[in-house]
Amino acid sequence: MTKKIFYSITFISSFAVISAIIIISAFLHIYSRESAKEKLINEGNIIASAVEMNGEKYLEETDFGNIRVTWIDPQGYVIFDTVKNPEHLGNHIDRLEVTEALENGEGIFLRYSDTVMQTTLNYAKKLSDESIIRVSALHNSFAGQISKLINPMILILVIFVIISMVFASLTAKHIVKPINSIDLDNPNIKSSYKELAPLLKKLKIQNRKVNRQFKELNRSREQFSLITENMDEGLIIADSKAMILVCNSATLRLLDTEKSRNSQSIFSLNNSEPFRRCINDAMGGRHSEFILKTDGGERQVIASPANSHEIMNGIVVFILDVTEQQKLETMRKEFTSNVSHELKTPLTTIYGISDMLSNGMVRSEDVCSFGENIKDEAGRMIALINDIIALSKLDENSVPEQNEPVDIYSLSEEIMKRLEKSAEEKNISCSLSGGHVTVIGNRTVLSEIIYNLCDNAIKYNIPEGRYEVRISHIPKKAFITVSDTGIGIPPEHIERIFERFYRADKSHSRKIKGTGLGLSIVKHGVMYSGGTVKAESTVGKGSVFTVELPVK
Repeated sequence: MTKKIFYSITFISSFAVISAIIIISAFLHIYSRESAKEKLINEGNIIASAVEMNGEKYLEETDFGNIRVTWIDPQGYVIFDTVKNPEHLGNHIDRLEVTEALENGEGIFLRYSDTVMQTTLNYAKKLSDESIIRVSALHNSFAGQISKLINPMILILVIFVIISMVFASLTAKHIVKPINSIDLDNPNIKSSYKELAPLLKKLKIQNRKVNRQFKELNRSREQFSLITENMDEGLIIADSKAMILVCNSATLRLLDTEKSRNSQSIFSLNNSEPFRRCINDAMGGRHSEFILKTDGGERQVIASPANSHEIMNGIVVFILDVTEQQKLETMRKEFTSNVSHELKTPLTTIYGISDMLSNGMVRSEDVCSFGENIKDEAGRMIALINDIIALSKLDENSVPEQNEPVDIYSLSEEIMKRLEKSAEEKNISCSLSGGHVTVIGNRTVLSEIIYNLCDNAIKYNIPEGRYEVRISHIPKKAFITVSDTGIGIPPEHIERIFERFYRADKSHSRKIKGTGLGLSIVKHGVMYSGGTVKAESTVGKGSVFTVELPVK
């Protein structure tokens, strides 16, 4: 804008100066020509009067200076001329000034010469004898006058242009300064040019609208950031060039990376081949997902294209922690496999014995023995199914709510009496210590917890070993501690012994009757009762299981 004002003022000033010079020169030329014409007429009248009185003698004896005097007879032939020989001059009857003088007594005519760029002023005066005295004088034409003044005019123009440029620069800056000083965020309409008032009013209204929209945008961004940052799932939004636009903290945590999240390629977060293939599929417009294994666990990566009007604008990637799901899936598969195996063994035995009995291959005295085997294997299946049902109820939290005061000391005493026969078979001694502690809970569930702990203490004990149940409490907590002198559990298996069908020593455990679900029932029963259970063990010395229950 400053340059436009500067150039405009300079151009207008220069144009005005040139126009003024031309106009003044034109007026001066007209004035000079009229003055020369007046002077020439006076000179012509004086010479004509002198010729009337003295004749040709006056013409021959007088020096007329720059004025050319020609004497012409009534027929147009030159009698006398101060410049050329009359014999060399033609007839002048056709000259306009001469014709006009013959008709009106005097005549004047201006004749222009392109070669010398001068105008010849011709004045003719008719004498009493009908002859004509013509006086002529040269006068500069307008073009000739301009050509003579061109150098001073250029000098004046240059000086004025320089002055104009200086003033144009100062004026432009002065004009633009108030505009540049306008506060665009909060324009002051009164302190600016009146011509800018409509624009500033619109700008002020637009600023309010933009500020309102900007606040709404910031609020939306803050809400979006707050939501995404508090998500447990990872979220990545990338553009069509796979450059990250949004990446929450959960993504970095789940992918085990600390790399920068902004303005980076999505492949900087994880550069494994499955991850790249999944992202490239999404970039190609196809939904893709896979399980990514990291040091922190297993992650499900789901990538989908973000299309608009069949144009791929970017991708959206979700990252889910499926470690527990995968563990549960693995446990489910193992559970199915173990249940199938545990059921297959007694069924195979029952089928084999039944087949022998049906084919008459069993002696009559052995029928009772074979019947006992069938009964034992059927009982084993029933016990397994009952344990599965109990565990399923605990899993689904479908155990009937029958909360009642339960004296766990008395309950432990009852259970230990039920297990006396099993203990006697291995010559294992038992003892119960502590005091009577009452908790509010489901008696059946609490019975299952104590029964399975005591049953394991007998099964995995050594011959002539012992096990002890101790009941204790502190304010608001009750403890059931079952310790034994059994074979013990290796340290690496402690964390997994509460899993279904998990056996620390499979070769040894197969020899021991049981469903493999006892400790899993203990864990879920304790969780159902709002308590905790932990195990401590030393191989060859025995194990200690401690159950902590809330006392209301």
